[in-house]
Amino acid sequence: MPDELAGRRLHFVGVGGAGMSGLALVARELGGEVTGSDRVESPYLAAVRAAGVQVSIGHDAAHVPDGDHVELVYSTAVPEDNPERATAARRGLRQLHRGELLAEVAALRRCIAVTGTHGKTTTSAMLVHVLRACGLDPAYLVGGELRDTGANAGWGAGEWIVVEADESDRSLLRLRPEIAVLTNLELDHHATYGSRLELEGTVREFLARAERAVVWDRPELVALAAGEADVFDVPAPALEPGGSRFAWNGVDVHLHVPGAHNALNAAAALEAARLAGADPAAAGAALADFPGAGRRFERVGETASGAAVYDDYAHHPTEVRATIAAARTLDPRRVVAVFQPHLYSRTAALWREFGAALAEADLPVVLEVYRAREDPARWPGISGLLVAEAAADAADGRRVGWLPDFDAAERLLRADLAEGDLCLTLGAGDVDELARRLVA
Repeated sequence: MPDELAGRRLHFVGVGGAGMSGLALVARELGGEVTGSDRVESPYLAAVRAAGVQVSIGHDAAHVPDGDHVELVYSTAVPEDNPERATAARRGLRQLHRGELLAEVAALRRCIAVTGTHGKTTTSAMLVHVLRACGLDPAYLVGGELRDTGANAGWGAGEWIVVEADESDRSLLRLRPEIAVLTNLELDHHATYGSRLELEGTVREFLARAERAVVWDRPELVALAAGEADVFDVPAPALEPGGSRFAWNGVDVHLHVPGAHNALNAAAALEAARLAGADPAAAGAALADFPGAGRRFERVGETASGAAVYDDYAHHPTEVRATIAAARTLDPRRVVAVFQPHLYSRTAALWREFGAALAEADLPVVLEVYRAREDPARWPGISGLLVAEAAADAADGRRVGWLPDFDAAERLLRADLAEGDLCLTLGAGDVDELARRLVA
C-alpha cells in the first residue's frame, strides 16, 4: 500500500469540491490521516466518506482536529476569516493552499498537466482513459468524475500522473510537469487577470516549466511555448449524431461524445499520450469507448413528457456556444438552454457575450448568478437579468426566460418541454440540481 503521506494529518476545508475531494481521496490512498468539512453536501462526498474520511457539514472551529501537527488544506474559495482557517492560524498550524498539496503529490510521479480556458477536464479524462487502455495505469486528479472509473481521482500503479493545472488562481505555477498541455486560451477569471496579456504571461511561465509542451496549433499559442511545441489540430472533424470522426497521426479516431470541441480535446489527449509512450494506434482506438466525464454533456435522463435532459459545466460564452452546437448534432426538435451564470465578476465582464451565445438555442432560460465565493454587495446592478436581456436582444423576437430561482424554472420547463426536445442545464454552480429535479 502506498505510504508517501503516512504520518501526515490533513484537514480539508471545502472537501466537497471537485478538486479538493480528489486530493483528499489521493491523500487517504497515500497513507494520510484525512478529515474534512464543507458548507453543504455535494455529490463528491459519498466517495470521500467511503474512503474512510470523516466529513463535517458546516464550517466550525471545532471541526479542526486536536493536536499540533494537523495541516489545514484550503482552496481559493475559502477566505482567511473562515472559522476553521482562523482557528488554525491561532493554533499555529500549517496551512496549505490546494495547489501546494497538488504540486507535492504531482512530484511523486512523472507529471502531465493540462491547462487552458476550456476543455481541461474532458481532455484530462480522455488522457487517463487512453493511458489506462494502453496499459500505463496512471494516477490522476481530474476536475470531474470519469464515467468509466466512477471517480475523479485515483492512484494507479504506472509511472505517470495526470492533473489539471488551474490557471484561475495561478496555482498551475506550482507544478513542474514533464509534459504540459495547453488546450486553448481566452480571457476569463476577471478577478485574477486584468488583461489577456497578463493571462498569457502566466501560461508562458507555466509552459517554460515543462520539458515538452502540447499546444493547439494557433500561432499566438505556439508562441507562448517559445515556438517549441508538439502541436495538435482537427480542422474539419466529421460530425455525427452524438460524436465525430477525424484522422490523427495516421489513425482513424471515432468519438462518441458530441461536438467539434471534443474532437480538439481528443487530439490534445492523444498527442500527450503519444509523448508518454502510448502506442498511437492503440491510443486512437481507445477513444471509441470513452464515455465522457461528469457534468460534461452528461445525460441526466428524460422528463415525464419525453424531453432529454443533459447537464454541462459550461460557464464561459465559448463553452455555452460549443455545447449548444454539440446538442444540435443529436437532431432534437428544440434545444432549450437553461443557464446559471457563475460569479458576478465573470457576469459583469461577459453578459453581452453570454446573451449572444444563449440566443443560439431555441429557448434560452437564464437563472440568477451563482455567487460562489463572491459578495453580491460588491457588484451592484449585476444579475442574471443582464444576460437574459442580452439574449432577448440577440434572439430576433423569440422567447427568452428570466427565472431567477429553481422553483420558477422547474414550473416553466415542466409545462414547456415536450417529446423530442433536448434541455441543457449549463453552468459551474449547482444547476445540475435543477436537471435532476426535471427528471425525477
